[in-house]
Amino acid sequence: MTQHFAFSYRLIAAPQDLSGPDQALLAAANAALSRAYAPYSKFQVGASLLLKSGLIVEGNNQENIAYPSGLCAERVALFYAGATYPEDAILKICIVAEGDLMPEGALLSPCGSCRQVLLESEARQNNPIEVLLVQRSGEILVLDTVQNLLPFGFSK
Repeated sequence: MTQHFAFSYRLIAAPQDLSGPDQALLAAANAALSRAYAPYSKFQVGASLLLKSGLIVEGNNQENIAYPSGLCAERVALFYAGATYPEDAILKICIVAEGDLMPEGALLSPCGSCRQVLLESEARQNNPIEVLLVQRSGEILVLDTVQNLLPFGFSK
């Protein structure tokens, strides 16, 4: 028997078309991106989380010459939020990137490890996390839940 999996996402044409709070979230992700430490891959990533309290938490990728000892931007932000604000639910994550691994026209999407951590973060709080993926073109893909990024992820 053949089964199908499909999901919907919204496409926002440009950053100025985002709501005010989402523009602030994007600005925070871009600020985090500017501080990324990526001397080996030359691929800088910034992530920002909007917590239920209204607080924005930032993260960026941190590479290490002893690969894979570095950490992706999404996990830096998620682990910091979990360690510092464990009772403050994550409402949204915004992810931006630039560098050789992000050529014009390529689709920005979190790596598998980040997808799994995002999925568990969503499960821990029993509430969906909206995902904003900012493309080099300026378009923003908006997914209502992390589940759409990893439909067959590990779960409890």
